[in-house]
Amino acid sequence: MKILKILLMSIGLIAICAICIQAVQNGSLKSDSEVASKAVSKENSVGGYNISALEMPVNLNFAGETVPIENPDIYERMDRELLVNTYWQSNALLLIKRANKYFPVIEPILKEYGIPDDFKYLAVIESGLTQVVSPAGAVGFWQIMEGTGKDFNLEINDNIDERYHIEKSTRVACEYLLASKKRFGTWTMAAAAYNAGNTGVLRQLERQEVSNYYDLLLGEETGRYVFRILAVKEILKNPHKYGFNFNEDQLYKNIPTYSVNVDSSVSNFAAFAQKFEINYKILKIHNPWLREANLTNSKGKIYNIEIPKKGYYQPTK
Repeated sequence: MKILKILLMSIGLIAICAICIQAVQNGSLKSDSEVASKAVSKENSVGGYNISALEMPVNLNFAGETVPIENPDIYERMDRELLVNTYWQSNALLLIKRANKYFPVIEPILKEYGIPDDFKYLAVIESGLTQVVSPAGAVGFWQIMEGTGKDFNLEINDNIDERYHIEKSTRVACEYLLASKKRFGTWTMAAAAYNAGNTGVLRQLERQEVSNYYDLLLGEETGRYVFRILAVKEILKNPHKYGFNFNEDQLYKNIPTYSVNVDSSVSNFAAFAQKFEINYKILKIHNPWLREANLTNSKGKIYNIEIPKKGYYQPTK
């Protein structure tokens, strides 16, 4: 009986092996790795949403200057910023919407000064294209400190702070960047110096005995700075590639305005606004550099106040 059982088992095993061999030949039996791969793919897709690693863009450059992505350290730093900014979806979509509104204001000024167009993305990472104030006291789209603003002849006092003036602050940023480019020789270094200051960057270059941003060991913020600009540039230039879907009418629009010259004091900007069929809030939205509800103008300086054209704001009933 034992011999018979052994014989039957052997025949069964042989038959099973033959079936397996035939299945492999026919492609109907998958390897463990193939099965696992399929399972992982299904597990990671929830409601049609899944998180994937991103392909590194080819021919990466900042202001026409090549990014040495073949360097493993540079690759990892770029990959980090691309992932962080792609998968912070709400923030990226807001930046796309705001860029449509404010890039047409910034771009011609950069061009006028001979600043590469890529520097508009520097403003994006500095402020998110909002009139933000940093803990250190830097203000506006270009995050200008009070001392720097005054050095470049911006008016900054209780009534007026031209760091909030988009056109004027963009011009200051251009002048600062041109000086940095002249000092350090590359636009990449000029961008880093915008964040860390010319003196701070120069000190690190001398201490580390290098001349290139990508060779410098820098603090967390400045070390990430250019890569954040590059990531935002990549996403805003190719939004659909990174999964951002929208219609043109969902983007924010710049409201057309006309200028009103004021060469005297204004005691009440709420009353001033009503003369133009707008309210105080709308006046301040279009003139954020007006910091108070009144204007002291004893010297008779001419100020250009922007008034939105009629039809864009409907009065609340």
